Amino acid sequence: MIRMFETHKIRKQTELSDTLWKVRILDGSELERDVFVPSCIEMLPGLGNYRGEAIFSKRFFAEGNIRLEFKGVSHTATVILDGQEIASHYGAYTPFEAVATDLKPGEHLLEVRTDNRFSEASTVHVPNDYMTYGGITRPVALEQLPGCFIQWAHYTPKRTGNSWACQAEICIRNLEKLEKTVTVSCVLNGVRTELGIVTLEPEKATVIQGILPAENVKEWTPESPVLYSVEALLIENGTPMDDLIERIGFREIKITGNKILLNGAPIRIKGFCRHEDFGGFGCAIPTPAMQKDILFIKDMGGNAIRTSHYPNDERFLDLCDEQGILVWEENHARGIKEAQMKNPLFEEQCETCNLEMVTAHYNHPSIYIWGVMNECASDTEIGRECYGKQLAQLRSLDQSRPVTFASCRFTHENGTNISITDICLDLPDVVSYNMYPQWYIDVDVSAFLREMQGRINEGPGAGKPFIVSEIGAGAIYGSHSVEHLKWSEEYQSEALEKQITAVLSNPDCMGVYIWQFCDCRISSEWFYNRPNCHNNKGIVDDYRRPKLCYETVKRLFHAYK
Repeated sequence: MIRMFETHKIRKQTELSDTLWKVRILDGSELERDVFVPSCIEMLPGLGNYRGEAIFSKRFFAEGNIRLEFKGVSHTATVILDGQEIASHYGAYTPFEAVATDLKPGEHLLEVRTDNRFSEASTVHVPNDYMTYGGITRPVALEQLPGCFIQWAHYTPKRTGNSWACQAEICIRNLEKLEKTVTVSCVLNGVRTELGIVTLEPEKATVIQGILPAENVKEWTPESPVLYSVEALLIENGTPMDDLIERIGFREIKITGNKILLNGAPIRIKGFCRHEDFGGFGCAIPTPAMQKDILFIKDMGGNAIRTSHYPNDERFLDLCDEQGILVWEENHARGIKEAQMKNPLFEEQCETCNLEMVTAHYNHPSIYIWGVMNECASDTEIGRECYGKQLAQLRSLDQSRPVTFASCRFTHENGTNISITDICLDLPDVVSYNMYPQWYIDVDVSAFLREMQGRINEGPGAGKPFIVSEIGAGAIYGSHSVEHLKWSEEYQSEALEKQITAVLSNPDCMGVYIWQFCDCRISSEWFYNRPNCHNNKGIVDDYRRPKLCYETVKRLFHAYK
């Protein structure tokens, strides 16, 4: 399943995932297996710690112009069609396409060479506090294309008083070596709007804009997540030749003082940071398992998810749209130090991730904020330059959502005499801090939080909305202690009780993201920090078995409105 809804009625699309592929492991053994795609190499027998190259292959029938859409390949990909390279891509968590023209009718061989090794050429995929799996980890689709096609479509809801409209921006790509003249139209809520006639330059992309009327539409809210389909049509000589269907929700995000407003009302975040990691599947999570996560989160009274620390599978975002979950989506860069930021590829790879993330996920009403670079070097001048550029880039790509980043830059003396060392708090729209009183710092949570907020309000972050973007404690599933020792389920539950109560009873805090929803595997290089090579701060373990703290979180999240 590529998406949770049909994206084309005219363009022929065939799913190449949820089927068997061949995978050959390039470690000298030439081991070959039949695997379902999406698939993580590390989930295959005997390959639990594999770092290296592999070739996934599949045969298909096609002719003419085709587009291969890859939702996620980790972490580098080379796409080879009938022995010829047609695309390459870096970054596991954003989609990319490979277009081929004038294929002869018949069977064709698709090969995808994957590589999950760390190197100087990889600046954001580095050994980290989560696992960089290898393989084709998200769905793949094959599309048959006409001479020109709709590459993407963005829709921005616009509210004036009690009335709504929709600003449309449609990108059309001409594959042919001649000019083409086409008509572009959109259908929203049963009303068709002609955006105009456009002349497409040979072998180039063109963007056309327009306003779509949106009468009698209902607002998207977490309590009532109403969605509308928008169909963009490409017409030549009176005949529709291509289409692209997206789903949108009519909602408006604004910041007033220290509040984030959704449709004019302040939001209160009761959220979870969530890694894409599921026991037995790795990051190649089946759609029913994604839905299971949302059921757990809603059962606990949660209303928000932070996609730590990378853009998420679009099927999961579709589910969040449908079920009213607010999403903080962020790019892929976690814990990058100043020296790593000096790598000449760092900015390019981050900015490419930002562009691909926003381009692919722009229309999701559940996404209310964009984030960049979790816990990176925001206390340095080089870090400030990088944060400034990336936040500015996000604003240029999308003016309808605020931007933020999760910081951990502060010093303290045994949890007191806090000093804010982050020099970038003037740059985001929302100030977000990761903090772990009762875990890394043995101090009263309420007092610690008040002092943190006081120090922030003495500097350039003053007056902005404030979110606790991480808080929590670890527990190994099944570990119990009468004395409530750390790493026991009893201690985790007790710590979360104090943490959640302190944050949600604080009227100057927009809310909290618990670190984290589920335990996740980590890079083996981090083994000395994490028992069993897992980050064990999950409310459930990686197989989704609830810990004692599940009921604590549920009780508190339901108690605070």
